[in-house]
Amino acid sequence: MARIPRITNQQILEAARQIFLQQGFSASTLEIAHQAGISEASIFKRFSTKEELFFAAMGISEKPLWVSELESLCGKGNLKENLIKVCLQIIEFHREVLPLIMMLRSRGNVLPELGGQQPRPMQDVKALTAFLEREINQGRLRPCNPQTVAHVLLGSLMNYVFVEQISSQVSISTTELSLNSEDRPTEVSSFVQSVVDIVWQGIALSQD
Repeated sequence: MARIPRITNQQILEAARQIFLQQGFSASTLEIAHQAGISEASIFKRFSTKEELFFAAMGISEKPLWVSELESLCGKGNLKENLIKVCLQIIEFHREVLPLIMMLRSRGNVLPELGGQQPRPMQDVKALTAFLEREINQGRLRPCNPQTVAHVLLGSLMNYVFVEQISSQVSISTTELSLNSEDRPTEVSSFVQSVVDIVWQGIALSQD
């Protein structure tokens, strides 16, 4: 009968989160292993790379939900409604990630690239551009420069979250991150609707 591990993945992640919050991505996996009470080799039996451990500990998905959503929505349903749905998911993703990045940056901590060799923003533009290109090729959008449209949408959404974050009072400790601001879903939905409405005027096949 296989032995049941005494240390769970969650315990490893809690130890890793604590160390990463203190030291950033440059933290030693040996120190994380010591904090968790296991060997360094045991970490890499459960997490294939240091990057994977970091993202898991910080609760950051290497492939955001909205990117997977794009892949499933391509060529289906109401395109404008699809864009609104994805834009709302993009805002939620950056609401989760941006405070953490701002906090680590403020401490001078090193971060891995979000999304592999390319920086996360470039990955995002590439994913949204590819989606728009496919919609154009299927005749669901007016011929346009999809990369420019992707930049406009993502830039507007990221700026919204950035302004929201710097306007809020953020409380940080080594074990938790809490944002002292009220969630305003109606305001966010209205903003996304307005942004998509403006962009839609330039990319729709017909003025709806």
